Amino acid sequence: MTEREQQRLVNHRLAVIRHVEEVTGNVARTCRYYGISRPTFYRWLHRYEEKGLEGLRDRSSRPHHSPGATNAEVVGKIIYLRQNYHFGPAKIAMYLKRYHDITISNSGVWRILVRLDLNRLPASQKHKTYQKRWKRYEKPQPGHAIQVDVKFITPVGGAGKRFYQFTAIDDCTRLRVLRIYPKCNQKTAIQFLDYLLQKLPFRVDAIQTDNGGEFGSQFHYHVLDRGIRHIYIKPATPRLNGKVERSHRIDNEEFYRMLD
Repeated sequence: MTEREQQRLVNHRLAVIRHVEEVTGNVARTCRYYGISRPTFYRWLHRYEEKGLEGLRDRSSRPHHSPGATNAEVVGKIIYLRQNYHFGPAKIAMYLKRYHDITISNSGVWRILVRLDLNRLPASQKHKTYQKRWKRYEKPQPGHAIQVDVKFITPVGGAGKRFYQFTAIDDCTRLRVLRIYPKCNQKTAIQFLDYLLQKLPFRVDAIQTDNGGEFGSQFHYHVLDRGIRHIYIKPATPRLNGKVERSHRIDNEEFYRMLD
């Protein structure tokens, strides 16, 4: 209840008390006029006599003890996931169950977010109308174009060894294949291509990559030898490989950052 609503309530109760003193002189008649019970009137009157106007304000109905309340540690995890990863209630509940063995309903998470005023996402994460969204292009059939890219994996903990994640995603079905290699060169790119063609359940017509050194001439001609077109995207336009780039971002936010 807002302060303005509280003040309106205080004025109403004060008017009821004064109506007895200045108009009717009879509690029963005033209670019938305002549609309240006599015990309610006397409760307001006693509070007014003890504390003045402050006694006419609505008191908190919050219980003194809530044995079923969500643990403070769980609430802290919910706040952390919301503020750092912008997870929604369903994903927060899934994450807590999967990684912390904590069971909480989606609606329970939502009520906690509302209570803490975290139910609204930052402007950059809000829903955009259809007219303001990027137009999503999709290939008509599986294998028509496979987006391939490499992600450098930051060394975890004190390990100084570097690893590279080769990722391929089908532009139509979003089927994704990935593998980790200790080096990033044309040899490992060729190995990944052969591994990719073994795993995909459909024929591949084209491979789409950026202009990185690992996708140089050796890789290019190996792709052609396999009867597949190799498409280089325009330099400095990673959005043209947007699906695989987005998958790398999700990997970083929902997996690799958890390993720190």
